[in-house]
Amino acid sequence: MPTRVACIRVLFAALLLSGAPNVAAAAELLRVGKSVPEAFSFVPLDVGMRVGLFRKYGVEIEASALSGGGRLQQALAADSIDIGLGSGPEMSAIQKGSPVKAVAAMAGAPRLLALLVRPDGSVKSVGDLKGKKIGVTTANSLTAWLVSELSRQQGWGPDGIAVTPLGATSGQFAVLKTNQIDGLVADIATLLQAEANGTGKILLRFGDLVKDFHIHVIFATDKLIATRPDAIRSFLEAWLETIAFMRENKVRTVEIAKDIISVDPAITARTYDELMPMFSSDGRFNPKALAVLSRSYVDLKILPTEPDMSKFYTEEFLPTR
Repeated sequence: MPTRVACIRVLFAALLLSGAPNVAAAAELLRVGKSVPEAFSFVPLDVGMRVGLFRKYGVEIEASALSGGGRLQQALAADSIDIGLGSGPEMSAIQKGSPVKAVAAMAGAPRLLALLVRPDGSVKSVGDLKGKKIGVTTANSLTAWLVSELSRQQGWGPDGIAVTPLGATSGQFAVLKTNQIDGLVADIATLLQAEANGTGKILLRFGDLVKDFHIHVIFATDKLIATRPDAIRSFLEAWLETIAFMRENKVRTVEIAKDIISVDPAITARTYDELMPMFSSDGRFNPKALAVLSRSYVDLKILPTEPDMSKFYTEEFLPTR
């Protein structure tokens, strides 16, 4: 007659045989790319991975970081990644044939970006910016559009402030130091650190200028949409729960974020306070924000006419509750 221990061993083996394959089959590997490695905007991916929220929804993440929105779209098109964390302006690539759709609105107003001027310069207020030179990344970038939009809203026309494309932020600071430009646009964490170091003064936060916007969206490839729609649903469930976790757990979020955005812990905490309000809690797209994005594509000469934005996104994978 089998002993009690032997029976337990048989039962345990049966459970392994019946249960393990189902657990393994439930795990979905998703290759997720960030458009840049260091932005606080994409920290939710790291937070969700560290605290186990993606695993909770049966998703295994293979994370990578690219060197800009263009590279992100290339990686999506090449099937190197399944999901991309990018910007609203990148949705225009769909009009040009990029095989993706935006599946969630990640963040709204462009709180990530701000305008910094020299602490000892002649620019003391927004009204002093007319005719001044402001450094941006490239001529057709979001940073360039925000400067042009600021000029337009001031009544100076889109060219009332001289947009100066200079590439990476480090190069912009070097040019600012030599008085060749009057200010620059960069992410708020970098600018808060610069202000703390005495190398600049934040003059304007663009989230206060442009209220209706989608600075960040989540992209999925057409292939993923066609073949593994439930994986997208699981990813978005985990993402939105991560945003809720971050809102309720500042200390833990800052602890994770400080090593990613590479600024002082105190600056990371201030960045958290500045940027958490921009994250969407439901992933839904705002028609007013989409209209502003559509206009920006024409302003930047990315597209000749305003596109039909309904072709660029879908909300079918978002939680219904």
